[in-house]
Amino acid sequence: MGKSLGILLIVVGLIMLVWSGFTYTKKEKIIDAGPIQVTADKQETVNWPPYVGAIAMVAGVVIYVAARRRQ
Repeated sequence: MGKSLGILLIVVGLIMLVWSGFTYTKKEKIIDAGPIQVTADKQETVNWPPYVGAIAMVAGVVIYVAARRRQ
């Protein structure tokens, strides 16, 4: 289990280093007056700092190496 968790953290860390965030669109009600509804698309952005990906990757390497030494 330690090896697979380590590999997963390494992959997630690399992905987080390559992509610094993502954008998604959500519908938001502007006016809700009985049968009349007005909605608008609003873009939301989720960003994370690059060092979070580096920390995840280093933690994955540490867990992977520790799991290999136990065997």
